[in-house]
Amino acid sequence: MVCVSSDDSPFVTEPTARDEAPQFVLPLVVHIEKAEPPARTDALETAARAVLVILSDERSLGEGEWAQTMRDWQDARIRKVVRRARGGEWRKASALPGITLTGKAAEVRVFPPVPLDGWPKELAKLQVSGTDLDDPEEPAVPDRTAPVLWMSPDVEMSAGKAMAQAGHAAQLAWWELTDAEREEWRAAGFPLSVRTATAERWKELTESGLPVVQDAGFTEIAPGSCTVVSDHPALRKP
Repeated sequence: MVCVSSDDSPFVTEPTARDEAPQFVLPLVVHIEKAEPPARTDALETAARAVLVILSDERSLGEGEWAQTMRDWQDARIRKVVRRARGGEWRKASALPGITLTGKAAEVRVFPPVPLDGWPKELAKLQVSGTDLDDPEEPAVPDRTAPVLWMSPDVEMSAGKAMAQAGHAAQLAWWELTDAEREEWRAAGFPLSVRTATAERWKELTESGLPVVQDAGFTEIAPGSCTVVSDHPALRKP
């Protein structure tokens, strides 16, 4: 099966003008306490919403305080890195400028983009590893009247990597929508589901023309791996 990326996808591996631009990364931190870790799907969905919230935040738009950084980040490779924090680490991270999103139980804080080698010390010391989360119960059948981010059944990822990929997929859908469609989604609170597709469903999705994330392969998985399809109702072909 050939997996085709969406038009102008910044996640593909072929060198582009985006590679020549200064590189930034969008930091996300997930709150994981040893005694009560969040469910994997809850963490993935919360991370995806966090990306949408910072994209649509007034500070990220126009002449907002984060706007130039957001533009610089989106002009280059769209990198996201998820780190974990607990206890005092989480409190220190929460004191930095950013936005905290809460899911069913998951907490994810998203921060304005930072230079690839210029992380704030409070975030730089946080661990990337250790985000192996599980779902205690099988996730419910998703509501397809709202967007569904379908994860590949063929690519194994840690929860942290999968959270970043879900964020990529949400962002691809956001870019494809009209201003009116974006506002409708935002006003509704960015409803969405993240689910793993069956092999048969994955083949259909990757041939549907919907936006698909093709990973650059910086961490965990092979370059060019297709990881998530953004199944937004407004983008489905009749």
